[in-house]
Amino acid sequence: MNAYAYAHAGVTQDGPITQWRGWESLLDHCLQDWPLTQNGLGLVYVTEPLAGDLNDILDQLRRRTGIADWTGAVAPAICATGTEYFDTPAMAIMALGMPAGSYRLVPSISSAEGGERVLGSMSDWMAAQQPRFAIIHADPRGSGVLSLVPGLAETTQAYLVGGLTSAATGAGQIAGATTGGGLSGVLFGESVPVATGLTQGCAPIGPLRTITAMEDEFVAELDGRLALDVFKEDIGDLLARDLQRVVGYIHAAVPVRGSDTGDYMVRNLIGIDAGQGWLAIGDMLSEGDQVMFVRRDGASAVADMARMLDSLKDRAGAGIRGGVYHSCIARGPNQFGPGAQELSMIREALGDIPIIGFFGNGEISNGRLYTYTGVLSLFIES
Repeated sequence: MNAYAYAHAGVTQDGPITQWRGWESLLDHCLQDWPLTQNGLGLVYVTEPLAGDLNDILDQLRRRTGIADWTGAVAPAICATGTEYFDTPAMAIMALGMPAGSYRLVPSISSAEGGERVLGSMSDWMAAQQPRFAIIHADPRGSGVLSLVPGLAETTQAYLVGGLTSAATGAGQIAGATTGGGLSGVLFGESVPVATGLTQGCAPIGPLRTITAMEDEFVAELDGRLALDVFKEDIGDLLARDLQRVVGYIHAAVPVRGSDTGDYMVRNLIGIDAGQGWLAIGDMLSEGDQVMFVRRDGASAVADMARMLDSLKDRAGAGIRGGVYHSCIARGPNQFGPGAQELSMIREALGDIPIIGFFGNGEISNGRLYTYTGVLSLFIES
């Protein structure tokens, strides 16, 4: 499988590259040195200023590349090989050269019933190709859309990756045609080899705790003690003296049941009842569930990113053709600092391979919704 990636933004750290004339100028730049014709699948990500032009962009991509099948999305920020594009009009495209029968576009799914119809129409293909991997874009504006992600993973038995898209109005996704309001993307058959990695961007600061009492949405007790007392013990005396300092720094984490790699889903602390000694955590929790507390800072993010990249490089081997990266909008320059450090770490670890992706308000890995994470998927030689 061959992969090609090109990207362009209206501005860089050094100032304007060119006077931005609209999406056409970005597309012209993306298509510099592009092969005259290219069969296979195309991926495209654009930032929000281009959302209203998505249909025209798709028409021109088909006409000028010869690629009929495209999937992609509008996002708050995007990335391409070694570079991040925040707060600017930007576009990134990639071509994956693979046989048409080895993948299948997933049009918009906005309900469980709709998912049954879509997947029913693919039943013969799924039986023949046995999909094991999918890139999925989820529109959070749709009611109940996020609950469809685990259902799609269970039904297809594919490893789902992706993220939450964004578009203020209209279509925010591409899956053969422009769409929005649900899930869309692409399923890959088992003949397409892929390796994926997840970086949490946090570091645990205490042991696993068991919820032993709930009061409405509040966690009242952990391990049989007042939740706030346990929290203060885990975060240490310095932070416990001034709980305002934990905002945005300390989070709760819910372990993924059955994970053999210690995965957890980070959730925000959304309230503290100091009088009762209770905590409010941004997840649907019950007595008997386990939680732990984690620290989120730049050093933790860099260390876990390096760990993920080392592991992924070992599993992928030397035949990496290209990759797709879905990260959190709170990462990038907000956590790693200026200069595209997050994407630079990928380039330093894996070489100058083509990478595109986006930064969203939620990431999908293995059919689960995460926050504050980075999900890197690599296409490798068969």
